Amino acid sequence: MAEKIERIKDALQNAAPENLEEVMALYREDTRSGVKKLIEQAGKRKEKFLAECARVDKMLVFEREYKDYRVVCGIDEVGRGPLAGPVVAAAVVLPADCRILYLNDSKQLSEKKREELFPEIMEKAVACGIGCVSHTVIDEINILQATYQAMREALVKMAQSCGAPDVLLNDAVTIPGVQELFPEKKERIRQVPIVKGDAKCLSIAAASVVAKVTRDHMMEAFDRVHPGYGFTKNKGYGSAEHIEKLKKDGPCPIHRRSFLTGILGEDGR
Repeated sequence: MAEKIERIKDALQNAAPENLEEVMALYREDTRSGVKKLIEQAGKRKEKFLAECARVDKMLVFEREYKDYRVVCGIDEVGRGPLAGPVVAAAVVLPADCRILYLNDSKQLSEKKREELFPEIMEKAVACGIGCVSHTVIDEINILQATYQAMREALVKMAQSCGAPDVLLNDAVTIPGVQELFPEKKERIRQVPIVKGDAKCLSIAAASVVAKVTRDHMMEAFDRVHPGYGFTKNKGYGSAEHIEKLKKDGPCPIHRRSFLTGILGEDGR
């Protein structure tokens, strides 16, 4: 007796993408039109999976180029542009030939997908460090220097798990003062600035997601302390709601005063 189409549908839909070809082979000789349609749909799913595997594999080109080095670390930051809150950086070391499907520049991912990827990154990473520099320090030393400071903090924390880095894969920057962080390391720490690296390099993409999710959670917590500015939705960026609230009630304690001069006047108050 032929297997019920509903059971075949369940088998194909529940099959892991890497096992889909094996399951499809069980039903390829079935001549029923319903089964043929299911096989066709499964084939498209398999093609999408293989395309995603190829995309992720391509994003490992830099990690493979420097595979002979012991610690190859991807670094990225989030929060240079907002009017409020900290700048956050992450430094992530992935194992050789690590595969994290659907990982990309955090800006290209939905909030739901970032939240799904975050625990997978943390589970698979050899090491991960997070650096955070407050709005107060941003006002004191400017956002660029604060960004570098957050990156250096992330590197120090990352190194607690796997030692000083040998190669830094950076999203389009060269971080000053890195060598001084690890005086015990005699060899020069190589830095590789990659333009749009969060979309080209898996380690940088991982750092991008970790930094983004971490900062988003911080801004959601700040929203409960400082309601009305819409921090849960805008994450501190200058949305219309946010600017309207600023003009009406002024800044709250986590605003970057140096970012508000164009909105509130010279002193940002």
